[in-house]
Amino acid sequence: MATKVQYTVDTELSLQLFQEGASAQENFDSSIAGKCRDGEFGIFYQMDQLEAAGLTGVFFVDPMPALVYGPGVIARIVQPILDRGHEVQLHIHTEWLEFAREHEHAHLRGRNIADFSLDDQIRLLDQARALLMIAGAPRPTAFRAGNFGANDDTLRALSALGVRYDSSFNPAFMAGECDIDLPQHTPPFAEHLGVGIIPVSFIEDRPGSIRAVQLCALSAWEMRDALAHAADEAWPCFTIVSHSFELLSRDRSRANAIVVRRFQAMCRNIAEHNRLEPMGFVALTPRTSRSLTKLPANLVRTALRYGEQAVSRIRYEAGILSTFFINEFVAFESVVAI
Repeated sequence: MATKVQYTVDTELSLQLFQEGASAQENFDSSIAGKCRDGEFGIFYQMDQLEAAGLTGVFFVDPMPALVYGPGVIARIVQPILDRGHEVQLHIHTEWLEFAREHEHAHLRGRNIADFSLDDQIRLLDQARALLMIAGAPRPTAFRAGNFGANDDTLRALSALGVRYDSSFNPAFMAGECDIDLPQHTPPFAEHLGVGIIPVSFIEDRPGSIRAVQLCALSAWEMRDALAHAADEAWPCFTIVSHSFELLSRDRSRANAIVVRRFQAMCRNIAEHNRLEPMGFVALTPRTSRSLTKLPANLVRTALRYGEQAVSRIRYEAGILSTFFINEFVAFESVVAI
């Protein structure tokens, strides 16, 4: 059976830009459309590339900025995604509550949904769902917590609200803000506390260390091998995480050519593999599975990514690397990824 591949995009406006005084339009242009001096590399570019490869994406949209900017900006995100045949699911960044005014839950404070009691989580998730549906989305069937900051009460709240799937469990973030009580080697699909758990996938990047399958975290070579490994092992699901602004430099002033090439290579690899089937959550009927083996470490492959990441930091943070060298490195990386 084909492995179901979810390319998921955490689609969110920037709280930092809001705090800096950015208008809803300015925040949308940077965080959602990904406008920069090189063009647009946000969700519209990502949808263009996915569609060119015959793929669909899942966009986890955070509706909480509606509390400060109004509901119109969320509709501007949701409608184009649906009109183009992609999927909208529920995301939440509770940090926006601090800046909400005249809102029934404005007194609540917490960086992550897991910071709240079960009853408050139910209320907040129900409100977020309502905001998303007001923006035109169908009733969501899947959820991902902002910062992956969910816990077992989050799953209980989702179950109470009838949300079928959760994709907040990120085994690579267990030392961080992900507090769901599951083992690191939870299968690609499992059931826990009344919810289907679809973890963010991961690889072993060096012995004893794992790395999330995130567009900015893996080289194109690592992504290609991870996809092929999931197909070979007959994983029920393979879940990739990205962001609406992931293809930009850290300051969002330009496109990150390395990550753009990774994204393009990923689209090709999924489209060309006959045992990988791109799919969202609405039509998903995953099978339970045993704990499957992760992609084992390959030190050469990992070393190449270390070099690539160093080039990316220098080029897109320090800005002192020559254009010629960055282009040569990106070209080499794309060759080994084919």
